Amino acid sequence: MPAAVTPRTPTPPHGFRPRSHRIGTRSLLFVVTLLSLVGCAILNRYILVPKQNLTVTPAQYRIPYQEVWFKTLDDVELNGWFLPGEPGRPLVLLFHGNAGNLSDNLGYLRLLHDSGLPLFIFDYRGFGRSNGEAFKERDFYRDARGALAYLRQQGWSRDRIIFFGQSLGAAVALQMALEGKPAGLVMEGSFTSMEDMVKHVSRLAYFTVGWWGIRLSFDNFHKIARAGVPLLLIHGDRDPVTPVEMSRRLYLRAGAPKMLHIIAGGGHCNAYEVAPASYLTVWQSYLLALPAAATAAAPADRS
Repeated sequence: MPAAVTPRTPTPPHGFRPRSHRIGTRSLLFVVTLLSLVGCAILNRYILVPKQNLTVTPAQYRIPYQEVWFKTLDDVELNGWFLPGEPGRPLVLLFHGNAGNLSDNLGYLRLLHDSGLPLFIFDYRGFGRSNGEAFKERDFYRDARGALAYLRQQGWSRDRIIFFGQSLGAAVALQMALEGKPAGLVMEGSFTSMEDMVKHVSRLAYFTVGWWGIRLSFDNFHKIARAGVPLLLIHGDRDPVTPVEMSRRLYLRAGAPKMLHIIAGGGHCNAYEVAPASYLTVWQSYLLALPAAATAAAPADRS
């Protein structure tokens, strides 16, 4: 891939922590151990942790944005934000992680928006102000398809959109890439599969209930070889939730073109805080390698 264009060193956003990607290791250990005793009926409810309350909006940091409401094919109304960017830049569609909502991702939005990228982020059903409840893996995919349908109505074709997924959201982004190729795919803090995550946290829980009771596969490992789009994997080498080795395994299985960026000292989906200059540099390098269609003229704003 082309050499990166080194951006100015930014000032890291203050007051933001990527809580939307975290379930504490101890909490998850408790959950999966409990499941080894009570069975799989409550597995999905304990793994999927929505957060309703929005704590901040882009307006509080003088970032222009539009609040958006749209419906999925199964008639669930979802809430999102559109942040306009510079003409000719690809849109970044952000699929956030578990246990959070739009407001927990404002640090990412600030950093990428300051680079001129237009952004769209939405809450899955049951998260933030969105209606409904996310209980099954397919619910996340339905919501993602609804977001893409809305963007298509606004004139954004997939070949001008970068799918950017964090942790659980990376699995959603990858599935969407398999259903229709975007300009690019960025996966941060990714895991290989939910089965591997349960096994990593508690082998006891996996061998007692996990191997037969998991109803959330999110199988990135077997999917990623079929993605066929420019791929960027980002991971902190001190991630306490998803081991960095999982992204390395995904990288080896993925087809070219691909990049792997390991953040020294980085935790779970906090690279933008730990090393903001390095984080933006790898994004710039990745953007330069995208197909020409990704930087075609921007559609008229109909949000």
